[in-house]
Amino acid sequence: MCGIIGYCSTNSRNARKIVIEGLKKMEYRGYDSWGIGIKAGNSISVEKKVGSISDADQKSELDCNYAIGHTRWATHGKVTEENAHPHLSYNGNICVVHNGIIENYRELKKELQEKNYEFKSDTDTEVIPHLIEEHYRKTNDFQTSVKKASECFRGNYAFIAMCNDFEGLIGVKNGAPLLIGYEKEESFITSDVVAFIERTKKVTYLDDNEMVVLG
Repeated sequence: MCGIIGYCSTNSRNARKIVIEGLKKMEYRGYDSWGIGIKAGNSISVEKKVGSISDADQKSELDCNYAIGHTRWATHGKVTEENAHPHLSYNGNICVVHNGIIENYRELKKELQEKNYEFKSDTDTEVIPHLIEEHYRKTNDFQTSVKKASECFRGNYAFIAMCNDFEGLIGVKNGAPLLIGYEKEESFITSDVVAFIERTKKVTYLDDNEMVVLG
């Protein structure tokens, strides 16, 4: 069990701070390590730490409208910064946080390695951004690439994906919890309503095999 959250806004530039706040409220879902990915302009940067999210500094000098975050309870791989989420695609342009298990990740990892993709972690999660990248190279369409990649995964999972040249976030649910909260100028996607309930009471729960685009 892990906690994931994504946030996007047309107005607020405090996405990192808001995601950190949400992760702290979901710490019960994972306390081995945590991480966030933020998108500022066309650049994605990732911050990962081993230990409790309760120690994280919410201050940030980097303004951003989009951010995703993860608090980890390790299932694949040791508790290290390399295994902490988010995970990036091979080219660094796609960023993913994930809850659940990709049961066929070994098979997918082998196929991707045969196409010269290099893996930096021992997690099942890392196949997600790499496979999205593989489809993106062919389609040049992020939304289509996420959909095609998700059709290859087996297991109970939910993930949130962000791309450096896509204005928004994409979430996919199959078995693991995922829901959205929204207001006029901001939206959330997360494992648990506690992550954002103080900011909005407007909630929609996703069904299995459903994909949502926030932006």
